[in-house]
Amino acid sequence: MSDSVFTHSQAQLQQLAQDVLRYAREKGASNAAVEISEGSGLSVGVRKGSVETIEQNKDKGMGVTVYLGEEGHTRRGNASTSDFSAKALQDTVEAAYNIARFTAEDDCAGLPDVDTLEMNPRDLQLCSPWLISAEEAVELAKRCEAAAFAVDKRITNSEGAGVYAQQSHFVSANSRGFMGGYPFSRHTISVAPIAGKGGNMQRDDWYSSMRDPKQLAKPEAIGRYAAERALARLNARQLDTCKCAVLFEAPLAAGLLGAFVQAVSGGALYRKSSFLLDSLGQQAFAPHIQIVEDPHVIGAVGSAPFDEEGVKTQRRDVVKDGVVQGYFLSTYSARKLGMKTTGNSGGSHNLSMTSSLTKAGDNFKAMLKKLDTGLLVTELMGQGTNYVTGDYSRGASGYWVEKGIIQYPVEEITIAGNMKDMLAQIVAIGADTLIRGTKQTGSVLIESMTVAGN
Repeated sequence: MSDSVFTHSQAQLQQLAQDVLRYAREKGASNAAVEISEGSGLSVGVRKGSVETIEQNKDKGMGVTVYLGEEGHTRRGNASTSDFSAKALQDTVEAAYNIARFTAEDDCAGLPDVDTLEMNPRDLQLCSPWLISAEEAVELAKRCEAAAFAVDKRITNSEGAGVYAQQSHFVSANSRGFMGGYPFSRHTISVAPIAGKGGNMQRDDWYSSMRDPKQLAKPEAIGRYAAERALARLNARQLDTCKCAVLFEAPLAAGLLGAFVQAVSGGALYRKSSFLLDSLGQQAFAPHIQIVEDPHVIGAVGSAPFDEEGVKTQRRDVVKDGVVQGYFLSTYSARKLGMKTTGNSGGSHNLSMTSSLTKAGDNFKAMLKKLDTGLLVTELMGQGTNYVTGDYSRGASGYWVEKGIIQYPVEEITIAGNMKDMLAQIVAIGADTLIRGTKQTGSVLIESMTVAGN
């Protein structure tokens, strides 16, 4: 992709990064790391056919970390600026240096080991600029919202539709010889219609988000589906408290995968604030569950040739046959645990959760049949996960299912369990695969949870 989308070229950002590292070295830093970035974007919002917001952004920034002292006795300081002039960069390095002088020594602080750094990053084609005008973006948003209203006269209102286009690029470098960077993009179309009137109103939403705007779902399709979801929730009931099987719709199942990632991430592990402490090599999931991390999928939202520290990323089995094979570690957290970084500073990359029992025909309807009688969850409220104990309790809404057929919508309920039990009791994963952020999974069926209602 051409540098012409941006004010600075990659070569210019690289030169600025080299300048910052030189300033740090001249100041007396033992080591230093720098990231320089710039981006531009457009965001528009419409509601009931009228334009509510048009925002255009152009931003840039430089962040530097300065290290003082030897390995095992290191002090560090951070500072940042949005001014790329030589004086501003020098002043920012000096600010980081002065902060480092007065911080306590940390035996785990410091740059990644040289052998972990990605010295030859591959091009994963992560940028497809969307040079859309504000007028064109407004038109797309209006089409999306109009399609929602056209589905049924019971779609009476809207929280709005939006179009978001963003393209950025960066260069990251450190004093151990690493320098890498690339352009990337992320574009989204979304809508949130409201169905019903008075005390019987329901909202729902849907969106499509891709790096390549040509891969976005059509705005009309997004609007229609969001409206159908809102309409299906009308005349919702409460449930009597019970224990039953629970089917998490695919977007929410991605959240379960995210909870697992948090529980086996370095920060939670070295602070001993995880319900999955010492789980490496242990059975955490049902034996048919597989979780794979693949950071090198061309053009994918979760792809990256290296992590935020410049550490090389790699494809790996995170869970194999239900057994935890690896954690998510940065250089710092790995040192705290006496382990080696996994290239996950900044988070996970293209995680896919599957079941060896899943068949090609296990679509959403097939998953309802596997649920048989129980609760289909389509929305969760609140942050009800205790990562120390694993206790899980969240407000929910969805649908009551009997003999594989949706009977009626339900709301104002709470689902509860323990994450350890929930992961171990995953009965099936659907072939109705959906990508949400860096995570991909189908709907997830859990054998039994407590549902609290009336």
